[in-house]
Amino acid sequence: MNQDSSIIEGLDPDIAERIVGKDDVVSRATTKLGLLATTPVLLAVASTQAFGQGLPKQVVDILNFALTLEYLEDGFYRAALAQPGLIPPQFVEVFSTISRHESQHVSTLQGALGSAAVGQPKFDLTGGGKYPDILSNFRTFALVSQTLEDVGVAAYKGQAPKLAGGGDLLTTALRIHSVEARHAAEVRRVRGVPSWTSAFDKPMSKTQVLAAASPFIVG
Repeated sequence: MNQDSSIIEGLDPDIAERIVGKDDVVSRATTKLGLLATTPVLLAVASTQAFGQGLPKQVVDILNFALTLEYLEDGFYRAALAQPGLIPPQFVEVFSTISRHESQHVSTLQGALGSAAVGQPKFDLTGGGKYPDILSNFRTFALVSQTLEDVGVAAYKGQAPKLAGGGDLLTTALRIHSVEARHAAEVRRVRGVPSWTSAFDKPMSKTQVLAAASPFIVG
């Protein structure tokens, strides 16, 4: 059974047919999700908007896990770009573009989750005081940027097996994953370090990712 089937079968027996007829709902969902709109995600968003139905628990858990990390990255880049003089002029466009991508990732995941989306937590961008000059020292900012992007890449990679057989839903997650990987490579270029260290990357478990991200999340 693929993820398309599990999502549809989790709904009321005639709900999928009714969603197909809700062109306005599907159209709004497509507009909100943009290029990341896929059949399972559109069905989930449309069913949430039109009928208040939820996603399967495993899908909700994975998407909310990803959303929390995207909140962190989004808030991190927004805060940095708001600090005059932190980012050298030649790199402002790089980080502005990354910031826009992270905001789009947040919107996409919120749209897919609907009312099941977790709220944005409060952040301590100093990582509990480990990076006290995060918003005043570009070298520190770039180091943490690379760390967060690496964690994001490893997190998506670690969760991908749970979406195996998920068809378009897995593809959607991988679309975000590949962009995060490009971010990580670009930040390395900015820092003047190699964009890769080996032929293979390692995934991180949810526990490992939370351990890496938790110093930045305070509530």
